[in-house]
Amino acid sequence: MQKLALFDLDNTLIDRLDAFRRWVGEFVEQRGLRDQDAAWMIRLDDDGALPMDTFFAAVRERFGLAEPVGQLWATYRARLPELVVCPYEVLAALDRLRAVGWQVAIVTNGMADNQKGKIQRTGLAEHVDGWAISDAEGVRKPDIRLFEIAAARCGAQLSEGGWVIGDDPEKDIVGGCRAGLSTVWIDRGLPWTVEGLKPDHTVADVVSAMALLLAEGSHR
Repeated sequence: MQKLALFDLDNTLIDRLDAFRRWVGEFVEQRGLRDQDAAWMIRLDDDGALPMDTFFAAVRERFGLAEPVGQLWATYRARLPELVVCPYEVLAALDRLRAVGWQVAIVTNGMADNQKGKIQRTGLAEHVDGWAISDAEGVRKPDIRLFEIAAARCGAQLSEGGWVIGDDPEKDIVGGCRAGLSTVWIDRGLPWTVEGLKPDHTVADVVSAMALLLAEGSHR
């Protein structure tokens, strides 16, 4: 199997939920809203599961905002990458993988400006070989075509094998299995919910996932 590792971005390489909560705090303060309004927004977001156009339509209606949904969403996309952090230990682990011959790419659903902003502002752009963003490519995980694009940007192809690492059971793990790749699920303390299929490995965080890949690679 080739040394190809395709990583999810949000809540895998970076803590999207932490950044979102900080954005909510700013939004509430700027708009003169209450703590219970912040809690409502965090519940509504559902850890990123709710489409953001739907999220901002609900926010606009609840708080009687004048800005169109598209403007609210665009302002959010410009700000969130500034709030996201990629820990040093994650960047260092990516460097260790690449130093021993792994090709590394990011495969992420989302708007191109938002996701590319996160990749660039966190420094991840300098620690991976490429990325594929659903909005830019016109296809979303779990569709295997997004994984194919990311692999190609590493000079690889899915038929030679590799790994998908992510926190979403459907988008990352089911998608990776459909692509014929091995999978590592970052469980974030949650139970596995997909019947009839399980990841090859389950870990608590992405640094543990990369340590596992390093061990796997050393056996070949």
